[in-house]
Amino acid sequence: MNWRLIKDKLIQRSFAAMLALSLVVIILILTGLSFKSIPLLRAESLGAILTESVWSPLNGSFGFLPFIMGTVWVTFISLIIAAPLCILASAYLVEYASEALRRMVLPLVNVLAAIPPVLYGVWGVLFVVPFLSQYVAPIVGAETTGYTVFAGGIVLAVMIFPIMMSIMVEVLQTIPYELKAASLSLGATKWETIVKVILVKTKPGLIAAVVLGISRAFGETIAVLMVCGNIPQIPKSFFDAGYPLPALIANNFGEMMSIPLYDSALMFAALLLFVLIFGFNLISRLILNRLEAKS
Repeated sequence: MNWRLIKDKLIQRSFAAMLALSLVVIILILTGLSFKSIPLLRAESLGAILTESVWSPLNGSFGFLPFIMGTVWVTFISLIIAAPLCILASAYLVEYASEALRRMVLPLVNVLAAIPPVLYGVWGVLFVVPFLSQYVAPIVGAETTGYTVFAGGIVLAVMIFPIMMSIMVEVLQTIPYELKAASLSLGATKWETIVKVILVKTKPGLIAAVVLGISRAFGETIAVLMVCGNIPQIPKSFFDAGYPLPALIANNFGEMMSIPLYDSALMFAALLLFVLIFGFNLISRLILNRLEAKS
């Protein structure tokens, strides 16, 4: 047999083995977390765990609704801040900025992605929290210490900005020049071409960038933990404290494990976070497939 064909077969089987290994790791994680969560699920029904709002391990109450809502609030706030900014900044870099400016800005954005999360947390504590408590909250008539889901959303938006913007720039650069020239030749302005041609054509890629950003936002721990307040309550406004699921796991794992069902509750929190991220990515993938089929 030809040596080149042997190499192709080896590479093909190696890639297949890596794919199988990745799937096995995911299944092992899901199985391990599920097994560790069984004691809690035997003690209380799944519906009660997900809908109750009382978190008191000493009294045997494990209501996860405050932590779920805290995660949703922080992620939603970070999304509504980061997504529009990333789209507009990416469109400017690709369509308006000079090549010299683009070469200077993009590496700086990539550097932001390499900053450790704890530094973002320190920045949030020193600047974002005082800014919200002293300047923003009085404007809307709210009283707060600044340790809120709003602060967590702002810090998280800055953290996911680099990955979203890098992907969006790559996506926008895939639009051929001929398509933009055709739009301009028909009398459309530069802005109309961006909104009605470029952004429409690249919608699946932009959504994929947002999905990746949200997936990272769901799992961020240290920075959010430092600025959210970590109070197990359901936030009712931007200026309420929250307690996201990753912060719950990071704050309590290894402590008070002598309390019955406490370790099982934390494993269930990890399982819930895993399922949320996996489910969100699955739904997003289905939406992307439909958009790609229509385009």
